[in-house]
Amino acid sequence: MPIPLFNSIASWLLKKRFHQIELFLKYPIDVQKDVLRHLITYAKHTQLGKQYDFASIKTYEDFVARVPIVQYEEVAPLIERTRKGEQNLFWPTNIKWFAKSSGTTNAKSKFIPVSTEALEDCHYKSGKDLLCLYLNNNENSQLFTGKSLRLGGSKELYEDNGSFFGDLSAILIDNMPLWAEYSSTPSNKVSLMSEWEHKMAAIIEESIKENVTSLAGVPSWMLVLLNNVLEKTGKDHLFQIWENLEVYFHGGVSFAPYREQYKKLLPRKRFNYYETYNASEGFFGIQDRNNSDELLLMLDYGIFYEFIPMDLEAGSTATAVPLWEVKKGVNYALVITTNAGLWRYKIGDTVRFTSLDPYRIKITGRTKHHINVFGEELIIENAEEALKQVCLKTDSQIKDYTVAPIFMKDNDKGAHEWIIEFRKAPEDMAYFAELLDNALKALNSDYEAKRYNNITLNIPQLHVARQNLFYDWLKSKDKLGGQHKIPRLSNSREYLEELLQLNG
Repeated sequence: MPIPLFNSIASWLLKKRFHQIELFLKYPIDVQKDVLRHLITYAKHTQLGKQYDFASIKTYEDFVARVPIVQYEEVAPLIERTRKGEQNLFWPTNIKWFAKSSGTTNAKSKFIPVSTEALEDCHYKSGKDLLCLYLNNNENSQLFTGKSLRLGGSKELYEDNGSFFGDLSAILIDNMPLWAEYSSTPSNKVSLMSEWEHKMAAIIEESIKENVTSLAGVPSWMLVLLNNVLEKTGKDHLFQIWENLEVYFHGGVSFAPYREQYKKLLPRKRFNYYETYNASEGFFGIQDRNNSDELLLMLDYGIFYEFIPMDLEAGSTATAVPLWEVKKGVNYALVITTNAGLWRYKIGDTVRFTSLDPYRIKITGRTKHHINVFGEELIIENAEEALKQVCLKTDSQIKDYTVAPIFMKDNDKGAHEWIIEFRKAPEDMAYFAELLDNALKALNSDYEAKRYNNITLNIPQLHVARQNLFYDWLKSKDKLGGQHKIPRLSNSREYLEELLQLNG
């Protein structure tokens, strides 16, 4: 198909979808109630549907009274039975795809069910909506005159008892619709290569020959790829290679620590950055305005949302509220019911609403990836913002980091211990630590209270990581590429101790 014709057809289809988006913007509560009603009706003859008598559920209140909030460990046995061939346990259509969760570096893998409905009505629909919202805001875009450089996970798909598992990105690529494959680079063959370093070289070889107009991938790994592209070509910035590059679609980790580094690779003021919020369990949010740090909550993807205020977050006994009861400024743990058979499932992410008309959110962290050993309630959002401020003041750049507590012992007070790998290190680490401590105190009143006169916490301890420490650690765990990462914040010292030992 000639590119101009493809461009015209794609633009027409995406603009048509925008009218459907306007529907859930206008009637968000009705749309969410319809989603829940459909999910319950569709799954009423499954084992789970019969167990909780879905057929008699008429209201949201009935649903809450009947179905408990669960975590992965509680639904893992049913998922494992489905992986071994049993069907109709929690979703009526056959499920043969399972996304091996790469959201954390936990040794125990999670296998998230991916139904046909989830693929079509959530994951692929979101890809079209991302382009739709972008084009709606950028009418002069030439996005479809070239290709999107996509960077997914580095694992191939594996078969087991007739089912398939691997990175979600591998599942999506393997089932990719023709329109998406036609407009992407590298080829599916290269995208699904399992050995990360060979894959990197192959991506560069294919992509530098293309007219790349957009980038899509996790910021940390995309940065590695783009720096390698510049090294390979000997160019100063990416526009010397891809003159028509206009937008980077990113998600998976916070963009804040990487923004300044991307600006140096992409030195055009009119270049766009668009954030997404997706996971193995589903696709949840899309930045719907240029130059915004808020995400529009997508309400018609077959996902019903609930939210647990973080001050009440306490396992399966926690009380959740539906979308129509949320408030701005409250930190919520996200609970989802999906068209892949996850029912009132705690995904482990935390969000905060910045707008209720329409419903827009910011991702604030993970329910398990925070530090609250001393009552300091330090969340990822605090750490990312503090680092951003300190890097600007010290003209430094961070590549990776993780933080863990120093536990109180005898009469010693606690502290937070950081190990940071710099792309550009500050001249004075003691000054960097002081600025970081002050920034955290300004951002988090609980942290400030515990630091007051060193009452509970001493000043943070900082270690400078050798170059490629985090890369080497991930490689040793066979976790290169995709969304694999070490948790930024942890109440355990497990990751920190391993990194310190590897750091020498």
